[in-house]
Amino acid sequence: MVSILTIFPVIYPPTAQHKSETVSSSWQILEDDFPSDGSSSQQLKFLLDYATLAPTSYNTQPWTFKIVDEAIELYLNKPRTLSVADPNCRELTISCGAALFHLCLAIRHFGYKDVVEILPEPLNPNLLARICMGSKRITRVEENFLFRAISKKCANRLSLSDRQIPTSLISELELATCSEGNWLQIMTQTIPQDRRSAVIDLIARGDRLQMSNPRSRGKLAQWIRSCDLMKSQAAKDCQLALQAPVLMLISSNDDTPWDWLATGQALAHLLLRARIDDVWASFFNQPIQVPQLRSRLQELFPDRGYPQILLRLGYARETTPITRKTANEVIFRS
Repeated sequence: MVSILTIFPVIYPPTAQHKSETVSSSWQILEDDFPSDGSSSQQLKFLLDYATLAPTSYNTQPWTFKIVDEAIELYLNKPRTLSVADPNCRELTISCGAALFHLCLAIRHFGYKDVVEILPEPLNPNLLARICMGSKRITRVEENFLFRAISKKCANRLSLSDRQIPTSLISELELATCSEGNWLQIMTQTIPQDRRSAVIDLIARGDRLQMSNPRSRGKLAQWIRSCDLMKSQAAKDCQLALQAPVLMLISSNDDTPWDWLATGQALAHLLLRARIDDVWASFFNQPIQVPQLRSRLQELFPDRGYPQILLRLGYARETTPITRKTANEVIFRS
């Protein structure tokens, strides 16, 4: 073990052998702390603090980052898979796609091009992306707004107010989703009412199926920490969906790891754009986690490809961010 910055690889987050961790200050990143005169590895390590604030299923944070030479490698952390609800690591890959969007946005915000290779090594499918900082560039105004929304918590399970989301903002959320190569199906409280009701019924069925499966309950409880909390939340889901001003379904043209990564980027883009205007979101992915219910959801919107993420959006009171573990030190290896 040495303390020379140029020795690689640097692994993030720390493994069990590296015990320097703190909890929760991750949401309070100071933009002025960016090491503009530092080495590439110091800059990349700083930028990872923004990547790891991405939305993630059940707060599993299923990513591993390695800083190798002057690049960041993003790996899928398979041990964090919820094998019952996500046997193909679809949701985990979507979460990694959201982290990728945060990282690239941070790179652009600090005045550099983001150079990204998606699935760069076919024989290493866990390596999802390789990201480098390119040449200097001018940051766009909209990128600055999105970047500053990263430090705002995006998920809120509280009841939403009856305040309606402006049509202009809904259009911008659709544009944000489509710009990443995905579809967005929008369901307000009035249009299309029949399919919205069918979607809410699928949410309820998904909850019942998950709660009736002991294996599913046990796996989910590892992350939620309380079966009682799961039961309580499942009972509320239908009511939360019914009173939501808007339900949105993000879909993709295909159903491959490439599409899941793109879905994660679309999700992050949508959520950050929503938070700029103080709109909250929360997820109803139960019917997508059950194959037969996902097929039924796909039948409801046959022109929208493969359902990937189902969420509600609206206005609510502020909530405290969920704590996240972050590394205090760079890891050096000889």
